[in-house]
Amino acid sequence: MPRFTKDTKLKVIVDDPEASAILQEWFPMDLHGSMVKMAYGMTLEKCFSFPQVKVTDEEKEQIYQQLAELG
Repeated sequence: MPRFTKDTKLKVIVDDPEASAILQEWFPMDLHGSMVKMAYGMTLEKCFSFPQVKVTDEEKEQIYQQLAELG
């Protein structure tokens, strides 16, 4: 089973350097900023559901795949 999935909490991903780097590639922003911190308790899937994130279904799948490849 992959270490990171769409149901992984954002904080767990941000705290892992490799996983965090993947998010930084897709979303070049401060992942430790106050706005992002408000979402730390949400799953990655929930975070992607906000219109402000502007991520397509195809992009989500690519991100999930990259995270799953980390082990």
